[in-house]
Amino acid sequence: MRPARGSAAASLPQAAFPGHTPCMPELPISAEAGPQVVLELIYRLKIRDVMTKPPISASPSDTMRSIQYRLRDNHITGLPVVAPEGQLLGIVAMEDIISALDSGRINEPAENLMTKQVIVLEDDMPLAFAVTYFNRYNFGRFPVLDRDHLVVGVVSASDIIRALLVAMNEEVQRLEDSLAALQAAEGPPAPGEERLSFAVMRLDFENAGSASAAIKKALKARGIDAATVRRAAVASYELELNQVIHSEGGAITCSMRDGRIEIVAKDRGPGIADLDAAMREGYSTASEWIRSLGFGAGMGLPNTKRVADEFSIESKPGRGTKVRVVLEYPASGSKENT
Repeated sequence: MRPARGSAAASLPQAAFPGHTPCMPELPISAEAGPQVVLELIYRLKIRDVMTKPPISASPSDTMRSIQYRLRDNHITGLPVVAPEGQLLGIVAMEDIISALDSGRINEPAENLMTKQVIVLEDDMPLAFAVTYFNRYNFGRFPVLDRDHLVVGVVSASDIIRALLVAMNEEVQRLEDSLAALQAAEGPPAPGEERLSFAVMRLDFENAGSASAAIKKALKARGIDAATVRRAAVASYELELNQVIHSEGGAITCSMRDGRIEIVAKDRGPGIADLDAAMREGYSTASEWIRSLGFGAGMGLPNTKRVADEFSIESKPGRGTKVRVVLEYPASGSKENT
């Protein structure tokens, strides 16, 4: 019997897998809900990016005893049974080993006792498919086939979590590098200058607005007038959201000195191809799912320019965007001058 694969596999009930009971709790990740940065990763990554390859496998003539030792030595709880040409024939899991021990058949070949009805994944599927399958069936692993129906890997829940942790760590490292580069380019603060710096992660809607909130709080603490604080909050919020929605991540700095507030938002790409269009109200390149969240209306840059006393923008496709905003406020509005 050929393994169930693709969308057809999703319709099979758990009863279609004799001898295999759910062996793990639900994967703590969902393909429908959760932090947007995680959703973006599970739809961007392919199963081939996270699976274990080459897979630890068995041949149909291997005894259940030899497979028992292979599972023990490799600290795994199941493996695919593969034909010499690479086709999937079945799977042997710990439940099959226990059944073979109980029935006195542990020295028989795997082809006699393996589970032959198997749900599989394909290596070019988005990782979101694997997340959905783990949460639906609660199995410990799934064999992975290529377009020629040959076994090329095995994916487990730990593979998924490990890959997401690595991807998140790489994203954080890129943000830290971007922030450090921006701070190095600006040099140390001038005497009497107060400077705040924030890293911004792509599609991190859960934390979107935190930089602008911190800037607003700092300006209030400095005794700057309410109207200027509102303008700074609008500018920093719009620039922060622009980085969350449109960039690969970046950084925002806010410096205050001598009656001037300077806000700089610099990202690492992808850049803006048509700056004139980007400055028009209502122009947006946000995807439909971003708009469904209530973002991407195309007012970010126009709103920022509207509240600024000075506004400049530089961008090159493939190299990123830098926006600079200056807000002036009465020197008497600062605690340092009262």
